Parts: sequence; C-alpha cells; structure tokens
Amino acid sequence: MKILLIDDNETITEMMSKYLSVKGHQCSVANDGRAGLTLITEKKFDVVLLDLAMPEFTGVDVVEHLQKSGKIKENKIILFTASSITDAEIDVLIKKGVHSCLKKPVKLAVLLQVIGG
Repeated sequence: MKILLIDDNETITEMMSKYLSVKGHQCSVANDGRAGLTLITEKKFDVVLLDLAMPEFTGVDVVEHLQKSGKIKENKIILFTASSITDAEIDVLIKKGVHSCLKKPVKLAVLLQVIGG
C-alpha cells in the first residue's frame, strides 16, 4: 500500500515510515502541509495520514484545498493528531471528505487496522 505521512514532527514521520515500511507498505513523507498537498496532487496514495496541528499550513488547510479542487474523494485521508479537536470538528471534516480520525498517541495495531479497513 502507498502511504503518505504529513506531519511537522520529523521524529514521528521517521518512526512511522520505518514501522509501515517493515509492515510492507511504501511510505512517502512531507514535514509540512504545503509539501504534503503538493505530493497528494502529483501522486496517487492509498492512504494519507494527516496531522492537523502544523505551523503555517495546517491539516485543515490541506483538507479545504482538496475539497475545493474536488480531489478529496480521490484520497483516503486519515487525520492523525494530538490536537484537542472536538468530535463536532471531526464530524465537519468527515463531512468534507476525510475518512476518519486517530488521536495520538495511537496503538500501532489500531493504526494498521484503520489503514487497511
């Protein structure tokens, strides 16, 4: 499976990409929202793990750009966040086309289940 990790925390993206690669997935990484959005529009990924709380260009900005361009439904976007997002805010993003939301820290078995499901 081709997975894109978008998170400004390089420690997280390095650890996650190593883990997912060991599990047989092909991982690409972007450490800011704009770079992630560029990768999403240029390449096809099976899953995009998207952090919400990033400086300058947030995960919400990425979702809104994808929604406006009509590309959000072409991507399985899973929010992957430690931010204190409310259930109502998650519901709004899901209505915009986000697949689901995982809150950090996430158990790796749960991550694999959500990616594959």
